[in-house]
Amino acid sequence: MDIILVPGFWLDASSWEKVTPALVAAGHTTHPLTLPGLESADAARAGISLQDHIAAVVNFVDGLDGKVVLVGHSGGGAIIHGVADARPDRVARNIYVDSGPLGEGGAINDELPAEGDDVPLPPWEGFEDADLVDLTDELRVSFRARAIPQPKGVAYGRQHLHDVRRYEVPATVIACEFPSSLLTEWIDAGHPFTAELARIRDVEYVDLPTGHWPQFTKPEELSQAILAAVKRAG
Repeated sequence: MDIILVPGFWLDASSWEKVTPALVAAGHTTHPLTLPGLESADAARAGISLQDHIAAVVNFVDGLDGKVVLVGHSGGGAIIHGVADARPDRVARNIYVDSGPLGEGGAINDELPAEGDDVPLPPWEGFEDADLVDLTDELRVSFRARAIPQPKGVAYGRQHLHDVRRYEVPATVIACEFPSSLLTEWIDAGHPFTAELARIRDVEYVDLPTGHWPQFTKPEELSQAILAAVKRAG
């Protein structure tokens, strides 16, 4: 299976480097992506939108044969949902890593502090304690050293969806910061945060307790969770 891995904010393809070996060893072909504006700290980010990131992944899907599995971490969840909307017949399963689908008109996070066209990685005190579970001092130093400013247009831009067949794409949610039972409680309560997730017909939940960056804090466990989900994708 072709597995396309979409990073969350401030990260490029290399952020998946401890996750992909187990996927390759299991016989899959992995495609960790670096999205527009994330090529380097010096890359131009002006005018890059959420739609541009979705289009970049759609174009990659179009260059492959057969169905693919999409993995989206954090803000990457909004992107893979947009790809499922654009190519619902090409996606065998969407795997949301501590993330979920973003509905029509939603923004990934328009409250992050921006500097011009850039959204730099905030100081650690800008995150919730739950985000930082298992992120040791060593991992924090490594993360900050690799962090690339996120294009403001991706963080602040609005999601635009067109094809209800996106709800037919099976999904796996790998819950890290808080248990999946909380997500299902929100769905049952009709919470706006989970409204789009509630519309997907086939969703499974996997708990992987750690902070917001399991590709750094628990890469082996994340690999196995992804492998299990891919197996269910056929």
